[in-house]
Amino acid sequence: MPLTTTGELVTAARAADQGVAAFNVITLEHAEAVAAGAEAAGAPAILQISENAVRFHGGRLMPLAAATAAVAHASSAQLSLHLDHVVSPELLRSAHGLGFSSVMFDASKLPYAENVKATAEAVRWAHEHAIWIEAELGRVGGKEGEAPLDAHAPGVRTDPDEAVAYVTDTGVDALAVAVGSSHAMTERTAALDHELIGRLRSAVAVPLVLHGSSGVPDGELRQAVAAGMVKINVGTALNTAFTGAVRAHLDANPAVVDPRKYLAPGRDEMAATVRRFLEVVGG
Repeated sequence: MPLTTTGELVTAARAADQGVAAFNVITLEHAEAVAAGAEAAGAPAILQISENAVRFHGGRLMPLAAATAAVAHASSAQLSLHLDHVVSPELLRSAHGLGFSSVMFDASKLPYAENVKATAEAVRWAHEHAIWIEAELGRVGGKEGEAPLDAHAPGVRTDPDEAVAYVTDTGVDALAVAVGSSHAMTERTAALDHELIGRLRSAVAVPLVLHGSSGVPDGELRQAVAAGMVKINVGTALNTAFTGAVRAHLDANPAVVDPRKYLAPGRDEMAATVRRFLEVVGG
């Protein structure tokens, strides 16, 4: 099926009071698992490639983007291609022409005024090229290379009044907010601030995005969608599923050297994880 756009998927999910899940792609097996899981769930999904993943592939976006787009084209599911957590303006601009309909431009580590300035410039460029832009306000900690961040610390969570000003001044199409989750969680123990999610939903006109959803239990995710979260980002949960299956296969079959033998169960476990998340946030 041809690539759809992230904006279309998010708009449709929001209108239906549902969520749409976005899954981070690191390898071809990740992309294949997202497509298979979406087909099994009968649900749309977003394939997203982060700046960290691009760095892992030698700083070259095009090969991974082309492979991921090819998987989407071969799938019967509605899938879009999203460039995630982009800090580099050069990488942002490289999204044009590679199938990406959306980018998350991340200036969240900058002081507020600098965040607004950098994001507004990114939005101007993106909208000139028909690219939908997501940005982050508040601090969703846990990204690679960061010191641990307490998701409940004062000043970390997104302030609704500041969010209104930020959306107005930057022109972003979606806003990632800090409401109690954290990136790279391998245990599903995060407790979200659902009252804050509701206040943010009422305050800003654009869809809300939840980062760090791998660490959020199913019930919390359902409540978050009901309270107003729309785009639900999942990354670590796929890696946990993949690594667990690969490790189990190699432990049981120590003589195996053909990577297909252990990549297949890893891919299958990721696909099952994708299906579960899609059923939770879209049901």
